[in-house]
Amino acid sequence: MTDTKITVLVPGRMHPRALERLQAAFDVIQTSAGAEMDLSDEQRGRIRGAATLNRMPAAWIDQLPALEVISNFGVGYDGVDAGHAGSKGILVTNTPDVLNDEVADTTIGLLLNTVRRLPVAETWLREGRWEKEGPFPLTPLSLKNRHVGLLGLGRIGLEIARRLEPFKVKISYHTRTPREGVPYTYAASLLDLARSVDTLISIVPATPETHKIINADVLQALGPNGVFINVGRGTSVDEADLEAALKAGTIAAAGLDVFYHEPKVPAGLLDLPNASLLPHVASASVPTRNDMADLVVDNLIGWFRDGKVVTPVAETPVKG
Repeated sequence: MTDTKITVLVPGRMHPRALERLQAAFDVIQTSAGAEMDLSDEQRGRIRGAATLNRMPAAWIDQLPALEVISNFGVGYDGVDAGHAGSKGILVTNTPDVLNDEVADTTIGLLLNTVRRLPVAETWLREGRWEKEGPFPLTPLSLKNRHVGLLGLGRIGLEIARRLEPFKVKISYHTRTPREGVPYTYAASLLDLARSVDTLISIVPATPETHKIINADVLQALGPNGVFINVGRGTSVDEADLEAALKAGTIAAAGLDVFYHEPKVPAGLLDLPNASLLPHVASASVPTRNDMADLVVDNLIGWFRDGKVVTPVAETPVKG
């Protein structure tokens, strides 16, 4: 980088650590939420980089003629039109790997909470019901002897699978093509996976192909002893079908960290005793979010200093 600071756009919110480091390294223009592209022509002309919380549609990209790189905070970048950016020679980066362990840990916690109803049991204690009414009722479900199916076996999926192994459960998975070198059973389709397991964990990103793929047919295949866990994207689930399946006993329980219209959660799900719900916190620890913030900044610094990025996405025109 030269002595003259390069201009970087932050459209809307950004993690405080990332913003602090960006301001030290770049000339930062931060716009407010709802007015992300409220910029002068002069500002648009000198913006060469952008740091975003998963929002950079094609219309925004087209307004920034000097843009070279978009650094996204998060593994998922469905809110960034990476294909359009790539077609214009603009790099897009994300923040994989640094959050794998945290998301995998949270997934196991959510699975245990869903099967053993641990948050409900804690509420029973805190409300004094243990003393007044006796022991918390036995949970009808257990993790023991379960067969867990993973929809998606990427970096995070593999970490989840490795954490499941000590629980002595059988593990299967479905991806578009089988993975080499893994000891887990491959299912050729999502329906085949749902039919063969009693616990389904979704860790797929938001794409047109994954939109509402968890539907009534899949839940019916999972069965009345079935448990569904989602730590991927809320858009992969037909929430009306899921609510109906939980109410009818088509499946036994669900644990959700993500929702279709976040932060809005369907009232029907909130009222269900067999649903364990979290407000999208899978990677939400201070250490992990700090690591993600650093990677956002490191990608921008790397590009403008060395012409290389750390974590380019698949659509990027230049490899890191």
